[in-house]
Amino acid sequence: MGRKKVSLGGDISKSVKGTFSLDKFKAAKGLGTSNNTFKEQEWIPLSPAWQEMVSLPGVPLGHITLLRGHSDTGKTTALLEVAVNAQKMGILPVFIITEMKWSWEHAIMMGLNATVDKDEDGNTVGVDGNFIFADRGQLPTVEAVASFMADLMNEQKKGNLPMDICFLWDSIGSVPCQMSVEKAKNNNEWNAGAMSTQFGNFINQEILLSRKESSPYTNTLVAINKIWVEKPIGPMQPPTMKNKGGNTMFFDSTLIVTFGNISNSGNLKVNAVKDGKKVEWAKKVKVAVEKNHISGVTTTGKIIVTPHGFISDNKKQIDEYKKDHQHEWGAILGEGPFEVVLEGSEAEDFENVEALDEATI
Repeated sequence: MGRKKVSLGGDISKSVKGTFSLDKFKAAKGLGTSNNTFKEQEWIPLSPAWQEMVSLPGVPLGHITLLRGHSDTGKTTALLEVAVNAQKMGILPVFIITEMKWSWEHAIMMGLNATVDKDEDGNTVGVDGNFIFADRGQLPTVEAVASFMADLMNEQKKGNLPMDICFLWDSIGSVPCQMSVEKAKNNNEWNAGAMSTQFGNFINQEILLSRKESSPYTNTLVAINKIWVEKPIGPMQPPTMKNKGGNTMFFDSTLIVTFGNISNSGNLKVNAVKDGKKVEWAKKVKVAVEKNHISGVTTTGKIIVTPHGFISDNKKQIDEYKKDHQHEWGAILGEGPFEVVLEGSEAEDFENVEALDEATI
């Protein structure tokens, strides 16, 4: 008969396993349950028209939301709606305005709570309020933007800025990296590399980590991303929308909303016209939720963009808006009647807009 093999190692292993506690091991390593729970999802709400169109309450707290598309399609309107409602919730809006097309008048018209300081001649000398504002003069590079955001989050951790923060960046792709500046050459690969290093490996992770229950504050990033269009690679291929600054923010974003068409804005301008003068009072814009890692729902639809925010593409809301604001057009054009003129490739599709006659003025 063969000898029965005895494994001393196996006996020791059984003995060790018998006294081993995985819970104690995880606690000793800081891997207990207190380290793996996330806060209940909350939202910064946007207008009812937005909620109806995209089937989401607004933008998710503790996440990165990307707004991308061609110029003049409503991206800044969405950014300002976020800022206004964040302010109402006691969340600190931090404006990072590197594209330099900012308008305080528009922001205040949208509902931002701000105080405008003027000199004796009535010239604006400063704007203050429950927000932080920095522009390209202070933030000329990708690295400077990242450093600015990191500094505020560090001050938050120290208790010097005891508020939830909503960073609002307009826009990615509008500033070069430090190397591009030093070499006096705006190199797309260098810029994309800086975005990956500064945001993909650092800032974006800090934003997302604030969702954990162990974090005393919740931070959010809403960014507009400039785009460019890549020509079709073949005769049967469509053009492709590409993100300036590379794909770091596209990959790290929880929610991505694209405004307009791929090759152009595709919007329809609605103008009040009289005696050759015109006032643009709305745009009809295509909006598509391309990525949604909250509920998984993606939607495509059209929404009306006005200087005061979003309204739904239905006759009731359009008539209410005209009634509330047509006196503003009258101040520019004179007393009615006004004619409504549609500009764009989809003029025949804009069914809910009717002429403004004297009875409506």
